[in-house]
Amino acid sequence: MSETIDAPAGARTMQVRHLGRISYGDALVLQAELVKQRRAGEIPDTLLLLEHPHVITLGSGSHDENVLVTPEERAERGIELFDTGRGGDVTYHGPGQLVGYPIFDLKPDRQDLHRYLRDIEEALIGVLSDFGLAGGRVEGLTGVWVDDRKLAAIGVRVSSGWITSHGFALNVTTDLSFFGTIIPCGIRDHGVGSISGELGRPVEMAEVEASAVRWFQRIFERRAVED
Repeated sequence: MSETIDAPAGARTMQVRHLGRISYGDALVLQAELVKQRRAGEIPDTLLLLEHPHVITLGSGSHDENVLVTPEERAERGIELFDTGRGGDVTYHGPGQLVGYPIFDLKPDRQDLHRYLRDIEEALIGVLSDFGLAGGRVEGLTGVWVDDRKLAAIGVRVSSGWITSHGFALNVTTDLSFFGTIIPCGIRDHGVGSISGELGRPVEMAEVEASAVRWFQRIFERRAVED
């Protein structure tokens, strides 16, 4: 394993696992197991970085009318559908999108859900800055935007013991036409975007993953150790 440099003195370890493409169902099972292990102190804070095949996910605040395709249309386009344990509304995951699931213990000094969401946003704003993009927030909404286009969605779960799961989805080279199957996060008056779309050129997923590791290390004051 190689260690990412420039961690703060005395920082806790953040194990980074690059999983490639993994089904949403398998990722749910893995997260549940890692949450148990983190709660028991058997593993350090862990950041999973991966992609999913096409899938629509329903958060605890989702509304059926925000899914715009029938089961038959989903089957034709190869899109799964899952109810999840995270917060938020409806979202889409698919190839070309970097998904990150932090399995973090927020104790003893980060037991604040609002701060946790803002810290994830800050890390992703930092990632966009590495690619010359001015990411920002929209008041009253969760996520990261460039102008009026949403590039990153965030939906998290914090379970007993302040252990986190679920996380963020950042559009890198995502086929944005699949967002036409939903009303993303229930937001009707904003569009979606991707890093490659904003730049007008392809972007390597490995570059974005490396940037995410650096920024999560910096914002969450962790010492990243990678697979």
